[in-house]
Amino acid sequence: MPQDTAATGGFGPRNADTPDLIEPSIRTALPHYLPLGIFPLILAAAAYGGWWLLPPFLFFAAATPLDKALGLDGRNMDPSKAPARRLRWHNLPVWAWAFLWPPTLIFGLWRILVADPSFAIWEDMLLAIILTMEAQAVFIIGHELVHRRTPWERRMGEFLLSSASYPQYATEHVYVHHAEVGTPHDVGSAPKGVSFWQYFPREIVSNLTNSWEVAGRLLARRRLPVWHYSNPFWRYGIYIAFWFSLVFWMGGIWAVLVFAALGFSCVFSMKISNYMQHYGLRRVRLPNGRWEKVSPRHSWNADWKFSNWMFFNMQRHADHHALASRQYPLLQINSPDESPHLPGTYSDMMNVVLRPKRWFEKMDPLVDQWRKHFYPEIDDWSAYDSPVSAARPDALDAIIEIFASAPRLASWIERNPELLDNLQEQEFTDLDLPKGFIPDPEVESIARRGLARVYWTLEMSVEEMKGQMAEIPAADAKETAEVVRNWSNDRVFQVGMHVLRGNLSPAEERIALSNLAEATIVTVLSAVLADSVDRRGPVSEGGAAAILLGDLASREVQPGVAVDILFVHDGAGDDQRLCALFLDTLTGLARNSLLFSPIPPGSDTSLVRPLGGLAEYCRKVGAGGVPDLTRARCLFVTGDSRIASRAAAEIDTLLKRA
Repeated sequence: MPQDTAATGGFGPRNADTPDLIEPSIRTALPHYLPLGIFPLILAAAAYGGWWLLPPFLFFAAATPLDKALGLDGRNMDPSKAPARRLRWHNLPVWAWAFLWPPTLIFGLWRILVADPSFAIWEDMLLAIILTMEAQAVFIIGHELVHRRTPWERRMGEFLLSSASYPQYATEHVYVHHAEVGTPHDVGSAPKGVSFWQYFPREIVSNLTNSWEVAGRLLARRRLPVWHYSNPFWRYGIYIAFWFSLVFWMGGIWAVLVFAALGFSCVFSMKISNYMQHYGLRRVRLPNGRWEKVSPRHSWNADWKFSNWMFFNMQRHADHHALASRQYPLLQINSPDESPHLPGTYSDMMNVVLRPKRWFEKMDPLVDQWRKHFYPEIDDWSAYDSPVSAARPDALDAIIEIFASAPRLASWIERNPELLDNLQEQEFTDLDLPKGFIPDPEVESIARRGLARVYWTLEMSVEEMKGQMAEIPAADAKETAEVVRNWSNDRVFQVGMHVLRGNLSPAEERIALSNLAEATIVTVLSAVLADSVDRRGPVSEGGAAAILLGDLASREVQPGVAVDILFVHDGAGDDQRLCALFLDTLTGLARNSLLFSPIPPGSDTSLVRPLGGLAEYCRKVGAGGVPDLTRARCLFVTGDSRIASRAAAEIDTLLKRA
C-alpha cells in the first residue's frame, strides 16, 4: 500500500481519503487551546528557576514525536457553514495567547534583568532561551491577526510582531508577499536552486524596503505625504520604542543588544518556515502578460494533527494563499492532486533547510515532479529559476524569450542583469515595435527589420558612435575605457536582441558590431593620447599607428572577437611607451566586455613593435602568423601620418616574400 503523499511528498492522485468534515464547536476548538499550556510553565520557570526550567523545554520538544504518534489530521471545516460568529471558541485561544504573551515576556525579562540575583547565570540563560523559543510563536499569532478585518486585531498583531523587532512584516506580508507570491517580484518565494543562506539576507532587506515602499504608495494614492501620521511605520516605531526602552530601563545597553539578537533569532526561524513553504514553486506568465491566479499549487502543504493544534493550522499554507481572508479554523487541506505536500513534518524539514546539499537532494526532485504534474506543457524552467528573474522581475517576458532561444544572451544577462534595462530605452523600443502594429504580418516584418537595419547599419555609423561616446563624462583614459565598455556592452546586447527577434540578419549584426568595435577602440586610444599629451606634452615627431588584424580588419566582428591589433612605432622611446599605454588600456577595455575577448597576459611584447621590426615579428610568430597580415588595416595614427603608409608598404613587402 503506498504511503500518504502528505507524509512522503509527491503529486497526482494517490487514492487519498476525502477529508472528514467537522463543525465549529467547543469540542473541535479545544485542541487549539493546547498552546496556552506553555504560559503557566514559563511563569513557574521564571518564578522558581531550577528544575522548573525543564517543563517548558519538554513542552517544546513534544511536537515532533506527537506528530509522528498522532499522524495526519485530514479534517476540514466547511467555510459555508461556519460564519465568523460560530468561530468564537476557536478565536479565544488566539486572543488569549496575544494578551498573555506581552506580560509573560515582561515578567521573564524582569526576572532576568531586574529581580534580586537569586538565579544563577545558567538559569538566566535558560530562561532567555525559553522566552526566545516561545517568541517564535509571535509570527504564528501575529500573522493570523494581521489578516483579520477588525482594526484592534491587526494592531495587536503588529504589537506582537514588534516584540520580535519585526513589525514591518505586517505590511510586507499582506501587500507584497500575498500579492506577488510565486513570482520573481516576491523575494519570499525562493527559486529552485537558491539555498536558504542565499535567500535569507535578501529577504530581510527586501522585507524592510518593500514595506516602506508599499506604505508610501498607499499614502500617495490618498494624496498624502509619506510622513503622514497614518503611515503604519509611526506605529511600528512606537511599538519598537516601547520594547527597547523597557529593556534598556531594565538592563542597560547590553540588555538591548541581547534583546535585539534574540529577536533576530526569532526572525531567522520564521524565515526558515517561509523559505520552505514556497521553495521552487512558480506561477507562470500567461500569454496576456499577467501572472496566473494564486492557487493551492503554489505553496507546500503539511497536515500533521498535533502541529495543526499547536500552530493554528499554519501548515495548511496552500489554502491560506488561495484565500487569505480565511481564519485558521477554515483552512482546508488540499489533495495531493491540488497542492504539493512536504515530505515530512515542519521539524523534519527545518533540520534539512540549513544544509543546502541535503535540502536540494530532497526537494529538487519534488519540485521537478510538481512541474511535470501541474505544467506538463513547459519543458524549460531556466528563466524562472535564474537569479536574473529576481534581479529584473519586470523584464521576465524578455528573460523567458532569451533563455528559450539565445543561450549566449542568457549567459550575458545572468552576469549583467542591468543589460535588460536597455530594452526599455527609446532607441530600442522605437526600433522593436510591438507585434501587430501593421495588420499584414509580412509588411510588419519588413517594416520592423527595415527600421533596425537602417539604424544599426547606416545611422549608427562609426562617427555617430564616436560622437555619442564623446558625450559621456570621463576623467581620464582608464575611466573612459570603463564607461565606453559599459556603453558598448549595452549596444551589443541590443543588437543581439534584434538578431534574436529577426530584426537584423547575422550579416547586418557583423556590420553593426564592426562599427561599434572601431568606434570603441578609437575613442579609447584618443583618450590615452590626450592623457599622454596632458602629462608629457606633444607627441614625438616620429609617430605610432594601430593596425587592425584578423576579423577586426575584415569587419567580420561577432561578440567575443579577439583584439587583434598590432601597434607599430618609429622606434623612439616616447612612441614605444605610448603604444604600451595603448595596449594596457585596451586590456582593461576588453576585461568584462561582451564585444571583445580578454587580451591574454604577456601580449605587450608581441603586439607592440618598431616599424623596422615587423619582419622579426613575423619570424617569431611563425608561418601561421604571416596570413594575419593579409587582413591588415590601419585604424588610428598619432604623430607623423606617413607612418600608416610606411607600415602598409612594409606589410606588402613581407607578404610578397611569404
